[in-house]
Amino acid sequence: APKAEEKKEEAVAEITDHEPEISFDDFCKVELRVAEVRACENMKESKKLLHLTVFDGERERCILSGIAKWYKPEDLIGKLTAVVANLEPRKMMGSFSQGMLLSASDGADTPSGLYLLEPFPGAKPGMRLH
Repeated sequence: APKAEEKKEEAVAEITDHEPEISFDDFCKVELRVAEVRACENMKESKKLLHLTVFDGERERCILSGIAKWYKPEDLIGKLTAVVANLEPRKMMGSFSQGMLLSASDGADTPSGLYLLEPFPGAKPGMRLH
């Protein structure tokens, strides 16, 4: 009988660096939640940053994200994504960012692409990611 063809795994981004291991307790400190993008606009002060208003199940919050090269504001409104909800606010371009969007990229200083994480249908704002 002929051998079944082996599936070749598609090449992924080259992994060159790893962050130090963290404990399970440290991981549990990171509050990852589903959030809905309610508003999004370009920032006048930056060509890289988008100013997003997201709803995390409890409240609306401002998140500034350097994703303008890959996403148009109007394409994000109404989308669900994953956010770090308990990140200390950080002042950027005169505004405070109150969280961080989760995305995937090849890890290069200038990534070839950036992909926001989107939950499967059925997920709701406020749901915790585990």
